[in-house]
Amino acid sequence: MKHEDKKFFNKSKIFKFLLISPFFISIPFFSNNEVNAGIEFQWDQDSGYRRLKWFQKEDKRRARNTIFFFLRPSDRKAGLLKITMNIPKTFKSTLKEEKISLCKVRIGGFDTRTKCIEDIPADIVIDEDNTSLDIFPYSPIPANKKSYAVVFKVFNPRRSGLYQFHSFGQYIGDNPVSSYLGSSTIVID
Repeated sequence: MKHEDKKFFNKSKIFKFLLISPFFISIPFFSNNEVNAGIEFQWDQDSGYRRLKWFQKEDKRRARNTIFFFLRPSDRKAGLLKITMNIPKTFKSTLKEEKISLCKVRIGGFDTRTKCIEDIPADIVIDEDNTSLDIFPYSPIPANKKSYAVVFKVFNPRRSGLYQFHSFGQYIGDNPVSSYLGSSTIVID
């Protein structure tokens, strides 16, 4: 009997166990409960949907947040006289004109932060039911190589979900009709 016990606890099995056990112990530390999707799902891919870039500082419910809706040079064909944003009805947050601004922006990346470089003076009008926002810059936003952003400083809604903001712009010229610029999908966890 003692001879069989010695075979059960031989050196190679102990050595294998000692090599593999740190791997199994470290698995809970590598698991992350948060899942950040790398794709954006749209229901109707054949429509004229155009994705606009955006950035938000906080994605938790009821948290103070700063949201940047970018208008990059590739998003504008000509100078813009007016920007209209359709706000989702389910985005239950208090929007105030003094907490919304238009600015020339430096879009951050791996080693830089997103921040406003220069404020652009503009009149901001929010409709009564908070579903539309009109921005009238004092001078037209030029179609140059600079990026601009509409900045919201708000508290996130109580409900988590996806909120899609649609942007329209009225270009310089004879046509007084606003044309579609694109859409931004905000995620609140």
